[in-house]
Amino acid sequence: MFTIYPARRILTMNPARPEATHVAVRDGRVLGVGDLAELQVWGAHRIDDRFADLMLLPGLVEGHSHISEGVFWQSVYCGFFDRMDPDGKVWAGLPTIDAILARLAEAETALADPALPLSGWSLDPIYYGDRRIGRAELDRVSTDRPIGIMHASGHILSVNTRALELAGLLRPGLNHPGIPLGADGLPTGELKGPEAMMPAGRHCGFDREKQAGDERGLRQFARLCVRRGVTTATDLANLLPDDAVDMMLRVTGEAAFPARIVSFRRNYGLSMADLVARAAALRARSSDRLRLGGVKLFADGSIQGFSARLRWPGYLGGQPNGLWYIAPEQLTEAYERALAAGILVHTHTNGDEATDLALDCLEAALRRQAGPDHRFTLQHCQLGDPAQFRRMKALGMCVNLFPNHHFYWGDQHYETTLGPERAERMNACASALAAGVPMAMHSDAPVTPLGPLFTAWCAVNRRTASGRILGAAERIGVADALRAITLGAAYTLHLDGELGSIACGKRADFAVLEDDPTTIAPENLKDVRVWGTVQGGRVFAAADI
Repeated sequence: MFTIYPARRILTMNPARPEATHVAVRDGRVLGVGDLAELQVWGAHRIDDRFADLMLLPGLVEGHSHISEGVFWQSVYCGFFDRMDPDGKVWAGLPTIDAILARLAEAETALADPALPLSGWSLDPIYYGDRRIGRAELDRVSTDRPIGIMHASGHILSVNTRALELAGLLRPGLNHPGIPLGADGLPTGELKGPEAMMPAGRHCGFDREKQAGDERGLRQFARLCVRRGVTTATDLANLLPDDAVDMMLRVTGEAAFPARIVSFRRNYGLSMADLVARAAALRARSSDRLRLGGVKLFADGSIQGFSARLRWPGYLGGQPNGLWYIAPEQLTEAYERALAAGILVHTHTNGDEATDLALDCLEAALRRQAGPDHRFTLQHCQLGDPAQFRRMKALGMCVNLFPNHHFYWGDQHYETTLGPERAERMNACASALAAGVPMAMHSDAPVTPLGPLFTAWCAVNRRTASGRILGAAERIGVADALRAITLGAAYTLHLDGELGSIACGKRADFAVLEDDPTTIAPENLKDVRVWGTVQGGRVFAAADI
């Protein structure tokens, strides 16, 4: 016995049968897609008409996110824009730094245990005239308990005096590019890059290993996936200690867990040889709903945090160039070892100088070690230009662009960080497609909210928060945007043979929508309503999670 689901319309992303009215599901897979008469030939079946008035797409694939989107909601939201939590509550954005400190102070008074840290997230000083938040500001909230606020980019952590003391960083004589010093010769409280952030982060609620094993956060993240039509989501920078992996296998294996998680081991704390070996060992532990075995590398930081590496002429305001997170020799070694072991590598590059480094290192590695169909992917790659996209194509690379930046930071990039010309070519989706580079798009949640349809809207419209159209020539059509958040993202994960389209034999993963994204006005694409998901043949209504 199998089930046939009629729908108002089914967009399959399968070029052999791009549309249908019915889909048949058996044992968590697509038995067939077509009309009722075609599917009935498979034998005994039942009709489930709950989607008869709804739209089905392949399950949306979030190709760059982090389960910390679920974890962070246990901390204080300090962002500039309104944002919905996993329960559906919308938290108001905070228009001033004083408003941020007031929300933190309110949360601090609610902490009964004086030893507990206070943590916040999604801070971005660039919205406040680049006024900074450091230890002087956070000491106004408390000098007794450690306080830390993770910046929206995830590449900067602001902490108070107590957190610096516990980390052993409140002392003169420090000489580190990620630890700016004040007039008194002591750290200002802004810590940039993982080397600077992690020693203090573990004292103020941002211990990476503990967050990796946060069961509640994983469950909350999965609830957000259902609300956004996502059936497969990456966790693209996890330390993946054994106890966290045990927890993730147990939780994702539960009958009611609604998403597939693809978790990559980040390059921190291991040599390149040990990193690739660890990824290979993790790959052997994969299950259907927890895919392991990829590696995430970081080349630089963030553009709005002035820690990305830019080619000449650098930042618009003359700020010092950003931080290198990895040495060229290490990057080349990681690529060569991963190619030999068949390990998938995704590399974070925000600035164009960082992208050049990644391309040079992969080219060098491929001269020594073949890697057929490696699909190494550049993540963000925000300043990629046509020449770089042509090199990616020649090297067999993929790209996963970040068009959400147009809305959230486009005005700031235009006016403050990059200037008009480079801001208008950021996240150049049209150029990537023209060069033939396999392309995905992403939210980088929690950097921006999880939501592939919003990401598609950003790529189609390229509209900033103020309403400016930022790079009209790089806009893409709705069909290309939808492919990028389904089959395109699946391709970058080596999963396009299993998901990303609705076709016989593939996983029965669907996004269930109340509106048709191909007939709604393109400027309203972000407002398409999500009913829920079908993941592995299991139905999850957003209203019920």
